[in-house]
Amino acid sequence: MKISKNDALIWFDFFSQLTEEEEISTKHEEIIYATFAQIEAAIEHRNDKLMSEIKSLKTLENRTLFVGNEHKFPNGCRSCLLGTGLSAIRKTNKCNIECKFCYNYGQLEDIPPVGEGMWEIGGTKFYEKDIDLLLSIYKKPTGISYVYLEPFMEIEKYYSVIKKFSDAGIHQHLYTNGTLATEETLKALGEAGLNEIRFNLGAANCSDKVIKNIGIAKKYIKNVGIETPMTPEFFEAFRKKKQTILETKLDFINCAELHLNENNINNYYGENMYISRHGYISPIWSRELTLKFMKIAADENWDLAVHDCSNYTKFARSLNLSSKEGMWFGASNYASEFARIPYDVFIPILNDDNFQFLSEEELPEGYKPVLMSY
Repeated sequence: MKISKNDALIWFDFFSQLTEEEEISTKHEEIIYATFAQIEAAIEHRNDKLMSEIKSLKTLENRTLFVGNEHKFPNGCRSCLLGTGLSAIRKTNKCNIECKFCYNYGQLEDIPPVGEGMWEIGGTKFYEKDIDLLLSIYKKPTGISYVYLEPFMEIEKYYSVIKKFSDAGIHQHLYTNGTLATEETLKALGEAGLNEIRFNLGAANCSDKVIKNIGIAKKYIKNVGIETPMTPEFFEAFRKKKQTILETKLDFINCAELHLNENNINNYYGENMYISRHGYISPIWSRELTLKFMKIAADENWDLAVHDCSNYTKFARSLNLSSKEGMWFGASNYASEFARIPYDVFIPILNDDNFQFLSEEELPEGYKPVLMSY
């Protein structure tokens, strides 16, 4: 059913007032899903228009979109979308800054440690000496990534592990906000065999120090790029320093569609939100800004790849990983980040006169809000 925006608003106001003990009925679920479908259809229509304005828009086997030099499209993303996934390696449980888009916002002092001298690979704890055993038993992954939280807090611990995986011929990339990096540490990473480094430039609001470190990294590491949740703040800060950033000769920019969880969603309360395939909840401006960013890159012929790491891309990533793991047809771990749908975060978009559904119909009998009982 194509619920009207007004009926959806009345219903979602009702849902937002329910207590945790009050259950959602099957009819309620139909109304909720109809509303999500209406919002998502309108969002896709807007995004399709933006995409139609981007020249030379390319796909990676229909799993994601990008513009620019396809030879500079990051191999870490190829591994994620075409290979055996990210194969995340965790070590550092601390960060030197706190970003409002961080999935661990408000909890950075409470992140459990991996363990002294240990590394978390595939959810299992390993000592460095165990990596040889791991490599002798498992088929080599197409790529691994160092995540969680800021590796430069203790980067000297990473070199020998990176060398082990480099000797095994495995592609490796590392995420950092870049504020603690130095020429010495970036050189050491390159010498250890790190293939790719990704700077979250938005974390430091495009600081000159991090931009300088991007340029330094290009001297020692083959593939250097930016990976940042696309926000209005990053879009504007990048615009002001665009030329300086491009002069670093970086290879790629991954524009991640910001999705929210229970830790960071309150930082964006009041923004227009949508939910993608009943999974990730995102502000609608995140992907819109990415597509506008890609249009600028294409129009100006930047010599790099700009990647639309959208919720669709993350959905494709999950399907690819499940298929590589031999799971059943259609299996995926793509799902909502919330134990209970936060109905109130959708009220702003339903209240917005500038946001309209593509088409509306009168609700069937038994679904109309006038029949609600409080």
